[in-house]
Amino acid sequence: MTDRAAMQRAIAAALQGIRKGQAPFGCCIVKGGRVIACGHNTVWQDGDPSAHAEVNAIRKACRRLGTIDLSGCVMFCTCEPCPMCYSAGHWARVSKIVFGARIVDARRAGFNELAITVERMKKAAHGSVVVVPEFMAEECRRLFAEWRRQGLGRAY
Repeated sequence: MTDRAAMQRAIAAALQGIRKGQAPFGCCIVKGGRVIACGHNTVWQDGDPSAHAEVNAIRKACRRLGTIDLSGCVMFCTCEPCPMCYSAGHWARVSKIVFGARIVDARRAGFNELAITVERMKKAAHGSVVVVPEFMAEECRRLFAEWRRQGLGRAY
């Protein structure tokens, strides 16, 4: 599976969430070219502010692989992971995080995001996770416009 195909799966997960009235975020976790898990944001559905796309995908991937160690996995995120999601990836030992839109894009869309970049978190954690920013960024930013257009969800 190519990086582009993996991000397209994350975008598809976000679109699925938007149709369900959820926030416009998606994540796909890949290992060895194979999709392990995808997820979308379910904060409103679950009544759980920690139910971000990345956390949901990490939980699914860990269950599927039978381990909390996701070494060798790549996490494709439609938006730059927030501090909670970056930390979850760090603790799960995800090897690489590839993301599209920036956290500032989520803030502009009305989300109550902390203005802390992945690069800043990685530096503070002395982390070894490889970070690839703004991959397919325009396609990922379009999710915010689609979310607004559908009018089914709300920011948090």
